[in-house]
Amino acid sequence: MRRAYISLIALFATCLFATPAEAAPVLCDKYASTTIQSGRYVVMNNVWGADTAQCIDVNQNGGFTVTQAAHNKPTNGSPAAYPAIYAGCHYATCSTGSNLPIQASASGFAALRSTVSMTYPSSGAYNASYDIWFDPTPRTDGQNTGAEIMIWLNRQGSVQPVGSQVGTVTLAGGSWQVWYGNIGWNVISYVRTSPATSLDFTINTFYADAISRGYAQRSWYLTSVQAGFEPWVGGAGLAVNSFSFGSTGGTDTTPPSTPGTPAATGTTSTGTTLSWAASTDNVGVTGYDVLRATGDTFAVVGSSSTTSFTDSGLSPATTYRYRVRARDGANNLSPESATATVTTLSGGGGGGCTATGTVQNSWSNGYVVQPVTVTNTGTSAKNGWTVTFTLPAGHTITGSWNASLTVSGSTVTARNLGHNGALAPNASTSFGFQASRPDGNTQAPSGYTCA
Repeated sequence: MRRAYISLIALFATCLFATPAEAAPVLCDKYASTTIQSGRYVVMNNVWGADTAQCIDVNQNGGFTVTQAAHNKPTNGSPAAYPAIYAGCHYATCSTGSNLPIQASASGFAALRSTVSMTYPSSGAYNASYDIWFDPTPRTDGQNTGAEIMIWLNRQGSVQPVGSQVGTVTLAGGSWQVWYGNIGWNVISYVRTSPATSLDFTINTFYADAISRGYAQRSWYLTSVQAGFEPWVGGAGLAVNSFSFGSTGGTDTTPPSTPGTPAATGTTSTGTTLSWAASTDNVGVTGYDVLRATGDTFAVVGSSSTTSFTDSGLSPATTYRYRVRARDGANNLSPESATATVTTLSGGGGGGCTATGTVQNSWSNGYVVQPVTVTNTGTSAKNGWTVTFTLPAGHTITGSWNASLTVSGSTVTARNLGHNGALAPNASTSFGFQASRPDGNTQAPSGYTCA
């Protein structure tokens, strides 16, 4: 990870990077780096969190060894360094031929793969981890503000990721704890439950999981793929033996498997939310198309990067039929799922509603919206309401009250709870939520609609 040395980059940008393209030196300067394999990869010393000595011996075949490390930092704080090898761009220092940045929705993204082999010493406190960066823009310099995916193959000592554990998952042939925190950008860490010395995986394997949890977006750009170590204590003997990054090559003609049959929840007079079991794919599923019909013909009415979708603007007391299909990075389409039938509520007298959000309080990297006022503008009582609004890129809901919130991409759907769903004509109720955002970002949610 990089945290504390963000403000130092401008001071060192002109003198920190070694220039020989084919040199395989020993790097001891705090931020020294060099390229290997004709610029295909960059190796960096990157002692960003301490002033203690560290040296790495660069291996032209594709890695490095930490030969000296005198670190001794408390393990409940940030690490001393992140010596690493990477493809892509890191603070305007870019490797050649990586084709990064690339948008995660691009056809070639699902084929991107990386491998690493590592060696660990028996002493010290450290993690061995990938650090994979995403930004809402195709950034090649400065701090990324989208998502930081960390993949911990191993850890020693009482060290843990940013934030707290939010689940477990089986990916890339292993079992992983999933951790989440926000430090001005989303940090999603996958900690292997049993140590491994190597990994071979597609980038989308972990990124698709982060998207499904609401921590990342398919519209963001992959800017770099880094593999290395975060040492707190010691660190000598840590080694990347080999590293690769690139496309799996060839033409992917295998479609994803058929998704599960959609199930409807939260159906109102004008909307419903669908969810389904995920598809699988030989490379990776990138999204789902939602098809709808009221007669014999199904047509695509929306798409989702997760296994849920909220369809709004429907007619009261009307029966709709839904199917879903999966897409992969090569735009192969799965067979359509079985059909789900949904009938909207009667709505009673054509009553409508409005929703208005007010920012109550804000700070550099977060804010509170309170109240979001929901008003029944119809002539008859409403028994349930649904409010949707758009969350700006990089923003994350961290808490809510008086409503049940779900997030799909940038769309947030809020539904009433048991105590505030019934509204007489002209009556109002309210709910609120708290969100985090990139430091200094002044955007706020917009586009509130009510049904």
